[in-house]
Amino acid sequence: MDILKVNNVSKKYTGHLALDNVSLTIPEGTIYGLLGPNGAGKTTLIRIINHITAPDTGSVEFMGHPLTANDVVNIGYLPEERGLYKKMRVGEQALFFAKLKGLKTKEATAELRKWFDRFGISDWWNRKVEELSKGMAQKVQFIVTVLHRPKLLIFDEPFSGFDPINADLLKNEILRLRDEGATVIFSTHNMESVEALCDNITLINRSHNILSGNVNEIRQEMGKGRYSLSFEGDPQNLLNALGDRVIDHTFTSEVNSPVTNAKLLLKPDATIRQTLALANDAVDIVSFDRALPSMNEIFIQTVKNNEQ
Repeated sequence: MDILKVNNVSKKYTGHLALDNVSLTIPEGTIYGLLGPNGAGKTTLIRIINHITAPDTGSVEFMGHPLTANDVVNIGYLPEERGLYKKMRVGEQALFFAKLKGLKTKEATAELRKWFDRFGISDWWNRKVEELSKGMAQKVQFIVTVLHRPKLLIFDEPFSGFDPINADLLKNEILRLRDEGATVIFSTHNMESVEALCDNITLINRSHNILSGNVNEIRQEMGKGRYSLSFEGDPQNLLNALGDRVIDHTFTSEVNSPVTNAKLLLKPDATIRQTLALANDAVDIVSFDRALPSMNEIFIQTVKNNEQ
């Protein structure tokens, strides 16, 4: 089942087209990456999904019906720009937000205590928010975002300001929430996190959806013809042997190492068996494998191609 469908959505502000006929479909129980450069239209789309603003044209469906204000209770949103009341005590404020989401005081307190223990911030329950570090404050806001167990969670740059240990803690919690049935929209510029967490992605640039699909399938498709080869011998001998089968190449090697590492882009009709046979006659092969592009490489190249 698809939890969210965005159908041909456009949104224009004064002198600026924020979204232009954007569509995407988010399967239930997945982590979906919403990617794009600054100003691409991601935040506008997130605001539409949260029913903060409405599209000029197009529609949004949530769990099989047109999105309404009543659906917001089933959506948890952690914006990039965080906001807590600095003079309130941490536990008091977390309880306040939990009750706004419809939880009773007793239930909310019990759940908050569990989350505070899990995140190692129980000692901060009675401290004022202004005493929290940025990372600690973000933990509190993450907790109040997910506490009422919404069906759809939207995280905008959730790892911003976190050290590697706490970023890993948050990643594990996001995966756990997904495994327990939540669907996650994950907006970030950190492509390593996309590879680690996301099942599917949409890349928006200049108000358009320029790439959508399964992360692994996109990497496989965009990695066609790309291989990594480590060898001992003369790089020129390798190039001579492979001839016009090579469209592009790069060579790197470590200081005082006899091994050269090659990245090769081969023509579509160059088979692995043929390539290996020719290379093996020219150099001593140490290793050979597909060279799938990273999501960072895909992001950069796709955006560049779209802007040409």
